[in-house]
Amino acid sequence: MTILGLMIMLVIVTKLVSGMAEGRPRQMHTTGERLAFPPTGTPHPMNPSGRGHHGMTQPPYGYMRTPYGLPTDVPLSDASRHAIDSDITRFGIELRELDFDVVGYELTEDARGDYTRALDAYENAKLSLRGARSDSEATHITRLLEDGRHCVARVRARALGRPLPERRPPCFFDPAHGPSVSDVEWAPPGGAVRPVPACAVDAARIELGAAPQIRMVNDGRGPVPYWEDRNHAAWARGYYGGWMNDPSMRRMTHGALMIGGFSLLMGMLDD
Repeated sequence: MTILGLMIMLVIVTKLVSGMAEGRPRQMHTTGERLAFPPTGTPHPMNPSGRGHHGMTQPPYGYMRTPYGLPTDVPLSDASRHAIDSDITRFGIELRELDFDVVGYELTEDARGDYTRALDAYENAKLSLRGARSDSEATHITRLLEDGRHCVARVRARALGRPLPERRPPCFFDPAHGPSVSDVEWAPPGGAVRPVPACAVDAARIELGAAPQIRMVNDGRGPVPYWEDRNHAAWARGYYGGWMNDPSMRRMTHGALMIGGFSLLMGMLDD
């Protein structure tokens, strides 16, 4: 074979090897896109269990999957960050009010322990928000706030010599209202009446025929109840995620219609 022939063969082989190397990543990427779940992984309203046609469970909202099937936490939404920041500020005010409520009362060791837990929840929530980048961190922070508010209620009860409050889900109308005290019968606009957990103030308002103080958020179209905006899902999940087996929460969220999409926003029904 001549030198010219050898050079031609070398050029052909080089191009073939280069083409194969470039083609592999593109093929893997294309395959990954076909296999990946939708970014939100939120169950469809007509399929609240979140199960696919082959019985596979899709990831809850707040998670997406890489082309290799590994869960990857999605970035923290601005809506959740703003809601958490507002709740931390509000909780700080509640702690200052607690100082005035118990001044002059001798706190037992148990009461001081609850007080310390409430203060730790506040400080840890502030610190966690500074570095929060993902939805799972938002859920962790609101769990801290939910626990801190329960501790505040325990401190006040111990100081005043009252029975310790029952551990209950946060108020449905706004989790920043603190722990609920009872279930009340309430119907969303155009919806059926059902029991929901309510704080003392909202329970009294409903008893008197007034509207509860629902937390409204802006979903880009205007003010809506927080449970209708899925950008607040991670924020709300921290407050209510641990209560999905509580009878009041299951009665509220179970079924196809639910309350304005609350269960869809939560993405936590086990069906």
